[in-house]
Amino acid sequence: MKLNKIVTLSLASVMMLSTAVFAAPQAQKIAVVDIQKVVSASSQVKALKASQDAKNKELTAFIKKAQADVNKQTDDAKKKSLAAQYEKQLAQKREANAKEYATKLKAADENITSQIGKKATEMGYTMVLPKSAVIFGGDDITATVLQVIK
Repeated sequence: MKLNKIVTLSLASVMMLSTAVFAAPQAQKIAVVDIQKVVSASSQVKALKASQDAKNKELTAFIKKAQADVNKQTDDAKKKSLAAQYEKQLAQKREANAKEYATKLKAADENITSQIGKKATEMGYTMVLPKSAVIFGGDDITATVLQVIK
């Protein structure tokens, strides 16, 4: 009878331990990516920068034209009125540019993040961290991601 209890307890213990072994989580496979390199290499980000530079040049030209128009006025009241109109137009243009830039930047960020995630998943990684946040460890997949991001 005692032997039967010992065998039963032993079997129960072995089953519990084997269940714990099978239920143990899989080891994490971690990758790191140099985000600055990836963002700098992104054609989407390069196009956004070029577009922003062009818009800044347009604003500069608008400001010069506005100053010239205001300076042509001889009547102080007309000068003030025209200056106020140009300031309002300038503020609207800046706001529109900022909104468009923010929208495009968010889309670029989401695209880059998505592509990094897809490539990392294809390679069997369970987690990707920015290289700058990791002191030690992780497989650097920056070069592989750069080929995809172009």
